[in-house]
Amino acid sequence: MVTSRSTAAARPDGASLRRRGPVLERAILEAALDQLSSVGWNGLTMEGVAVGAQTGKAAVYRRWPSKEDLVADALQAGLPMLDDAPDLGRVRDDLYELCLRVRDIMYSKPGFALRAVLHECDAGSAERFHGLITTGVVEPSARLVRDVLRRGIARGEVRADADDDLVVDVIPAMMMYRSKVCASEWSDGEIADLIDRIMVPLLRP
Repeated sequence: MVTSRSTAAARPDGASLRRRGPVLERAILEAALDQLSSVGWNGLTMEGVAVGAQTGKAAVYRRWPSKEDLVADALQAGLPMLDDAPDLGRVRDDLYELCLRVRDIMYSKPGFALRAVLHECDAGSAERFHGLITTGVVEPSARLVRDVLRRGIARGEVRADADDDLVVDVIPAMMMYRSKVCASEWSDGEIADLIDRIMVPLLRP
């Protein structure tokens, strides 16, 4: 009688585990995120994803006819949801806590994958992800910043005209720019500086 351990040892690398349906699809999507976060958009291949998911290349192509289709579904399935905005009683504390959450997402596996897509795709491929990025990242983060600002306006902490598109863009723009261009990992102290030296003076009545 062959034990399960012996069977596993005899299976060659990359061979199918004979999973089917949602279980196999989840494994493929997870493998796509692994590839994106480790080798980036340009290095990702359907063959590499198949090996990572321990399935055959045909199983990947049957579900996703192109690399763009696969990555779009992987990002949609993997990106964490941003919950309600923090409500700690002060706009400074709320923005600081919100930035900590954003940083954690940026440095998660889906976050690395998303940044690989944003920074490596050509214009044609990037168009495929525009709607996903807008609805999954840009709009939710803007909504949370606006929620914090509006509560601050109601408390008299924030000037009334601060609920503005350019003001709302400051935090995500700074975090993305410093992360990609300056290789900043956004320590707690850097986030505190962003809030205390830029956002608080910008918002003050």
